[in-house]
Amino acid sequence: MISRRAFTAGVILTPAAAWSADKPLAMRLAGAIQNAMAILPAGPVLLNSFMVDTGPNPNDFDLTQSNAAYVYDNALAGLALLAVGDRGNALRLGNALAIAQLHDRYWHDGRLRNAYQAGGMTTPAKLPGWWDDKAKIWQEDPYQVGSQTGPVAWAMLLWSALGQTDSANRAGNWLDEKLRASNGYYGGFYGFEPHQVKLTWQSTEQNTDLSVASAKLSRWEDAHHAQNFVKAMFDQPRGLFNAGTTPTGAQNGLLAADAGIWPYLAGIGTAPSASAAVKSLLRGGGIGFSAASSGTWLEGTAFAALALRGLDDHLAGRFLASIEANISPWGYVYATVEPQLSTGLTVGPALQPGVPEQNFNYFRRPALAPTAWAILAALDVNPLA
Repeated sequence: MISRRAFTAGVILTPAAAWSADKPLAMRLAGAIQNAMAILPAGPVLLNSFMVDTGPNPNDFDLTQSNAAYVYDNALAGLALLAVGDRGNALRLGNALAIAQLHDRYWHDGRLRNAYQAGGMTTPAKLPGWWDDKAKIWQEDPYQVGSQTGPVAWAMLLWSALGQTDSANRAGNWLDEKLRASNGYYGGFYGFEPHQVKLTWQSTEQNTDLSVASAKLSRWEDAHHAQNFVKAMFDQPRGLFNAGTTPTGAQNGLLAADAGIWPYLAGIGTAPSASAAVKSLLRGGGIGFSAASSGTWLEGTAFAALALRGLDDHLAGRFLASIEANISPWGYVYATVEPQLSTGLTVGPALQPGVPEQNFNYFRRPALAPTAWAILAALDVNPLA
């Protein structure tokens, strides 16, 4: 199970670099997303986050991800489509998220779930899940049906880029009401309604997202509140950003790619901090998800390539070449180079006594998020600027 920004709204397109020799790569990948959307019903839709193995004996990952459309992935895809000038398809994604926000099966307070069922948007919005043949029941994933700060912030970024500020502010109000901490914002909610578990850990990455999204909406106090948390996570001796805090408020010193690099893309971190993170996470032709990863995570490799272009670092070309070498027959970039990648994180807290927390791993499947980040990196479009 997986736990886990056009131009009119401030996404920065660097004119000289955007339409460089990397445009063919961007258009090739954008075409794959457009093709996936073309076979869906007309109107508001969400895209599968992973193309899974649909054979007779799927593993747990393939089963639980078979119809999951993650909000973060789809918002990122919408911003990538805007970067190539396809506002129509970006609107289809943004509109689907707006409908889901207003037509949840239980909540009516402005939140989004972490994921919905892929395909045409319905009312109420269908949540992902799968048929458990042994138990003969429909199962749902407690992360997918939960709500976290980061995915909501990414939806706010897409809505802002599309001019859908009512939806974006509704989400921002929910975050302020439910997840505002004394410094920054908490992680979110996990599990099933009506009694979800509040996640009291805090994430450098998620607060970076929300700082940018709030600024796009001129929610300046919220933006500064999130940004102050990110700044507090900078580890001066190491020259790196920590991943965030634990549920008890202690600093989580894990080096994670998004926490290490996104603050630089958002104008909070410095060039040396981003460079140090990339160098520390180098794995083959790209980077790992975190210091706990032994292999290459292609989503992180793509946004690292974007940061490295800003740093004028030769590694950017190497990273983009690695991405191009890992495009699936379906046209999407694979999630990983290796068959499986450890992140060093868990999916969420245990909901039952005696049931251990589940490790959060990535698998080598064609995936929407690395494809979208690769488009943005190839065009030198920074969604967090």
